[in-house]
Amino acid sequence: MAERSFKAEVEDLRLGAGDTFTGEGILAITKALLENGVGYVGGYQGAPISHLMDVLADAEDLMAELGVRYEANASEAAAAAMLAASVHYPIRGAVTFKGPVGVNVASDALANLCSSGVTGGALIIVGEDYGEGSSIMQERSHAFAMKSQFWLLDPRPNLPSIVQAVEQGFALSEASNTPVMLMVRIRSCHVTGSFAAKDNRPPPLTVRAAQANPQSNFARVVLPPMSFAHEQDKIKNRWPAAEKYILDNGLNEKFGPDAPVGFVVQGGMYNAVIRALQRLGLADIYGETQVPLYVLNVTYPLISSEFLAFSAGKSALLVVEEGQPDFIEQALGAMLYRAGADIRLHGKDVLPMAGEYTGQVMLDGVTAFLRKAAPEMLPGQVRAPNADAPAIPDLSKTVPIRPPGFCTGCPERPIFAALKLVQQETGKLQITGDIGCHLFACLPPFEIGGATMGYGLGPAANAAFDGGGDRRALSILGDGGFWHNGLSSSIGNMVFNKSDSVAVIVDNYYSAATGGQDILSSRAANGSKATGNPITRALKGVGVNWVRQVNHTYDVGHMRDVLREALTTDQPGPKVIVASSECMLNKQRREKPLRSAAIREGRRVDIPRFGVDEAICTGDHACIRLSGCPSLSLKKLDDPLRDDPVASIDQSCVGCGNCGEVADAAVLCPSFYRADVIHNPARWEQSLARLRARIIGWLQARRARGRLSFEAGAK
Repeated sequence: MAERSFKAEVEDLRLGAGDTFTGEGILAITKALLENGVGYVGGYQGAPISHLMDVLADAEDLMAELGVRYEANASEAAAAAMLAASVHYPIRGAVTFKGPVGVNVASDALANLCSSGVTGGALIIVGEDYGEGSSIMQERSHAFAMKSQFWLLDPRPNLPSIVQAVEQGFALSEASNTPVMLMVRIRSCHVTGSFAAKDNRPPPLTVRAAQANPQSNFARVVLPPMSFAHEQDKIKNRWPAAEKYILDNGLNEKFGPDAPVGFVVQGGMYNAVIRALQRLGLADIYGETQVPLYVLNVTYPLISSEFLAFSAGKSALLVVEEGQPDFIEQALGAMLYRAGADIRLHGKDVLPMAGEYTGQVMLDGVTAFLRKAAPEMLPGQVRAPNADAPAIPDLSKTVPIRPPGFCTGCPERPIFAALKLVQQETGKLQITGDIGCHLFACLPPFEIGGATMGYGLGPAANAAFDGGGDRRALSILGDGGFWHNGLSSSIGNMVFNKSDSVAVIVDNYYSAATGGQDILSSRAANGSKATGNPITRALKGVGVNWVRQVNHTYDVGHMRDVLREALTTDQPGPKVIVASSECMLNKQRREKPLRSAAIREGRRVDIPRFGVDEAICTGDHACIRLSGCPSLSLKKLDDPLRDDPVASIDQSCVGCGNCGEVADAAVLCPSFYRADVIHNPARWEQSLARLRARIIGWLQARRARGRLSFEAGAK
């Protein structure tokens, strides 16, 4: 069950010539693929382009009508390997995944693809997830373009430019026999706008037709001596062909009049630069700029002749290049040096070397550059720093830090509560985590695990600690990571090396961290994919003999007992626990609409809720330290005899019951209670509720009459 459905939006993908397409960037990319005769598409989900895979999945019927093959690949490596269809056949193919982690996973396939070269256009659409809002390590895909020599497009973040980049990417790939990477930041993926649609075009050669007439060419095989010939072909033929196509078709753009200074801008940073110039009064709302801009919609390869022509007659240039290292700035500096140009090149001296170029960062950097190189272009009040300007407040002092964490009712939280209870008995364990929601366990209140090496590599990351110590090492990976890479690289590795460690596979029925997409072990029936394949069967198939299946992770006591057994059993070999409960976020997405509809129709509906009895709660807060649920907070009482706040459950509670289970397993205070909220109750239930209310009211009144009171003025 994907996080978001595009069933309604994909109908717009049928628009043709004369129509105007309006929507998000990811929809525009899909429409452009169909307009340009793509023959096959695939990929692996992941922010910020996880929804592009959801769009493709929802458009599968339309693609089938056009003869386009769609594949939801098992990993980024599998997606990149699928582009092999474009090596021997003139078929256009496109795959998508998150970068740079997706590029890391796919690097082997990409390197081979770039070495052999392609016949049909091959497009890799990468969602560059950079900045403080990212969930990954801060790297750039640019390095891979340079290493393997595929061309890198970074279009301006508006729909017409993105659509044009797809068309030009295919054509550039075919003109130079080289795969092309189209980089779209989150600004591009979810920007909205319009463009003039074209008719969808079936692929001139479908994969079905190609399969009927197989082709092969040993010169494309990446083995000596062909691999040495590939390197020469890259330099002597493919690179010059790419430069010629880029120049002849004007893929890079120039804006603004001649001036003594200019900006060299990554295409994806164009909007941010224009906005900064607008705030300085040097550009209008239509993008008309007083500062000349050289916009690199192609950031690799850089075209020396085009850049030197732009820089001629200028005294200073600012390179706007987000991220580090400063690949583009270094390359342009080398070009100026070789040309003997006397031009001051600025970039990372006025803009940060690392970090996202937000609006304020861009404004400060542009202002600093113009103050150095062309102060006469700045407005008077900006030309010199304003000493009287109010200081920007430190928001970290006033806004509380909100680290990421598990959702309310998440079934993974009781797993780590149980593990925390086990560690109270065994002592602290050597634990590694993995990519996915379960990595939040390394944060308070659990503080379990502190390392992750890659998707599905949790147990592999603990391999060095499988040395027969006093306490077994324990590792964690999710069901998505298990099917992505973990079955072979982690579990297979444990079996082969006769590991004596423990692995916990967190099975929440979906690839939850990437948007709730179905995977092999999903319980839901999927019309186009094979689900319902148990993880336990795969484990036993590769030789794991000690396997335990937990089907209700909210039973904290049982979860604790299974973990204790895995850590203390005398049985040799790897011990694997599959802890299964449905992702609460997806469960709520599925059940809430059904529940709301039932209530509207007048049907009886029970909704469980939990609360804390204030009279029983001691204020110890151990329940919070063992649960960490966002709905479990603190409440200050009006009772002057009780200074400490008590635990309290707010309205966001989804009734999972974890807080009460933790309290029971940890032998905490019995202050948690369950109350069922009944919608559309039967008549006898309403009568019973009224009777209970009268009895409770009578008891409360009797208790009030028996209390001592000290009224003012009493003698």
